[in-house]
Amino acid sequence: MSNLHSKPNSLDEVNQSVDTNKRSGFRKLLAFMGPAYLISVGYMDPGNWATDIAGGSQFGYKLIWVLLMSNIMALLLQSLAIRLGIVRGRDLAQACHETYNPVVNFILYILTEIAIIATDLAEVIGMAIGLQLLFHIPLIWGVLLTFSDTLILLFLMNRGMRKMEAFILSLIGVIGLAFFIEMFFAQPDLNEIAKGFIPTIPNTSALYIAIGIIGATVMPHNLYLHSSLVQTRKFRRTQTKIGEALRFNFFDTTFALNIAFFVNAAILILAAATFYKAGMFHVTEIQDAYKFLSPLLGSEWAAILFAVALIASGQSSTLTGTLAGQIVMEGFINFRIQPWARKLITRALAIIPAVITIIYYGENGTGELLVLSQVVLSLQLGFAVIPLIHFVSDKKSMGKFAIKLPLKIFSWVVASIIVFLNIKLVFDEIGIWLANVTNPWFIYLIVIPIIIFLLFILIYITILPLRRKAKEKKTFSFIHNYFEKPPVLIKPTTYKKILVSMDFSAADIEIIPHAISLGGKQASYRLIHIVESAAALVFGDESEDMEANDDEKRLREFAKNYQDLGYNISTEIGYGNPKSLIPEFTSKFNADLLIMGSHGHGWFKDLLFGTTIEAVRHKVSIPVLVVQTKKSGQL
Repeated sequence: MSNLHSKPNSLDEVNQSVDTNKRSGFRKLLAFMGPAYLISVGYMDPGNWATDIAGGSQFGYKLIWVLLMSNIMALLLQSLAIRLGIVRGRDLAQACHETYNPVVNFILYILTEIAIIATDLAEVIGMAIGLQLLFHIPLIWGVLLTFSDTLILLFLMNRGMRKMEAFILSLIGVIGLAFFIEMFFAQPDLNEIAKGFIPTIPNTSALYIAIGIIGATVMPHNLYLHSSLVQTRKFRRTQTKIGEALRFNFFDTTFALNIAFFVNAAILILAAATFYKAGMFHVTEIQDAYKFLSPLLGSEWAAILFAVALIASGQSSTLTGTLAGQIVMEGFINFRIQPWARKLITRALAIIPAVITIIYYGENGTGELLVLSQVVLSLQLGFAVIPLIHFVSDKKSMGKFAIKLPLKIFSWVVASIIVFLNIKLVFDEIGIWLANVTNPWFIYLIVIPIIIFLLFILIYITILPLRRKAKEKKTFSFIHNYFEKPPVLIKPTTYKKILVSMDFSAADIEIIPHAISLGGKQASYRLIHIVESAAALVFGDESEDMEANDDEKRLREFAKNYQDLGYNISTEIGYGNPKSLIPEFTSKFNADLLIMGSHGHGWFKDLLFGTTIEAVRHKVSIPVLVVQTKKSGQL
């Protein structure tokens, strides 16, 4: 495989892994369907349950219209994310990285990470509550047990995107079926449901819950995730095929988000038909909802189905949250770690506030923490939505697929509503704090300056004229020229300095001929080998162990065979981690081509650190040729 430019693909391990070119008709539609279901689970995670239960128990059916509005907003924004990913081939984080300066990008990254941690917090609490309700274990044990789902994620990532999508779809089916049955038990008032679609905000508390519902429904990390997941589909890059991909993905998104709307509406209606109807206006805890469902509906199955759906919801959401975290980390700051390690870090940061809340406020405090996590998500929305609208409105980068004026106006209206509601919420909350705090110095010295700073960042990303960098322009001009006519054939590239990475396996026999065929006797070659012994890892080039001395001698002998044939070949030995040393040797030699074998490490090192090839090719800016070999063993 050759790395022809320095920009890595989004979720590179699964990018274009699902080939749609050989499908037609309904089978082609099925090939495109899948990414939206991974997105939809974020719209029905345990955080949504908390806001839906609170809204239904306190205000009956009056906030159903908020769910509908949120669903329409979600469909619009997710369709914009689809457009960005399919047309430009970049996810939202990558597009931000290529547009804004590093300081702004880092701030946006931190805000997005906070949103992902808030999402994971909701999933941790939701799954822990579900485990407690079904198996009667202490809530704090359930919180700690949520670490185990990392193993499920690792297994599914290794099985490929279609297996993961199938797993998520099965969990969605469990959730949907559970609430479909719950509706038969609840027997809600259809007339009151219809009235609930009339927009109304009874009081400030309703506004707080409404904003929480919006935050729980339209999640910022889903915009980053969706713009990446649509790139897992491989199709021909022509106007017709790109338009086809946009239509198929929009259908996929519409269907998936309607399922999410049904689940959210079912939770709110269930709370309204039971708790609100019985005068229990302050049921905000999921545990209370579970406890009261059976006596109110007259069936133990109502509570059991509720708990099973809750576990399925938390488990499905945690997988997509990890993928989103990987996308924003790689896209914003170009830093990559293994998905399971990423999951452990995010999960640890989410568990800390959950454990603190349980210890200091008891298990009853988790409901308020869930609602708060969704309000935090809503506050992050503007920082994701505004850049997204800018990117898909740019005719220079989007060509004929830039959004038209009516859709652009609608998009800005939605963004304005989100920002206005968030600003109002912030000012209302500050007013409440100032009224209730005796010594509010920290509000004036810490909270208010942070809010002003974030408001400045929001204004900056809104009014900044978006300019494409030179590298981005070259990429997109290639795409549009491809639409108009085939690219003109140019003189073949000649390589003058070729770096060859060797590890003394049988693969090296196949690597050298590839190098020579590309450079001939006119090129300079450098054979390198990285010693990874324990001594080399600790002492570096000061190590004098037997393996290091033997490797250096063998490398020189290997090079001499080709020097005798007239090739200009030099050698160099490194000591330590090949992931960092190979890019250093590439720069030091000023190489214009790097050649590596596909042998890699053993499975345990690959699992822990990731493959050397994947790590190296993201750190160099020259083409990388990976020679696929079937041979194994030592030379």
